[in-house]
Amino acid sequence: MNCKIHIYLLNDLYSQELADLEHEGNQSIDNIKYEWEDELSISSDVTSVKEISDVDYPLAGMDENNEAFQFDIPNMRLFEICSSDAPNVYVGASESIVSSTKLEKSTDTYTIEIFLKDYEPMSNPTPGIFIAAKSFPKELIRL
Repeated sequence: MNCKIHIYLLNDLYSQELADLEHEGNQSIDNIKYEWEDELSISSDVTSVKEISDVDYPLAGMDENNEAFQFDIPNMRLFEICSSDAPNVYVGASESIVSSTKLEKSTDTYTIEIFLKDYEPMSNPTPGIFIAAKSFPKELIRL
């Protein structure tokens, strides 16, 4: 099986009522539903996908001095994607910026949808991970 991940940033100003009245229920150029969409795909042999709420995410990497760092980011909603031929992959966001999520399984594909609120600043330090600005490690912010 494979896994498709769709991440949407909701437009807080979107009006379904306006879409219904003037555009047969569809969004229009001046009334867009999403500010942006991101799509990721995992094509290795995905065996399972599990949603996990209110957990820590280990943000790790190398800084500009080539020194390793790791910070545990609290209160994340993650999807754990397990594969028979690769390490587990995690996608998700801080609970405070998640509006809703959806996980569906068909014959050959898992589909994850994550809808993010647009009124709180966030960062995207790695593909598929979105961290609320208030939760991002201050030590990693360079002015």
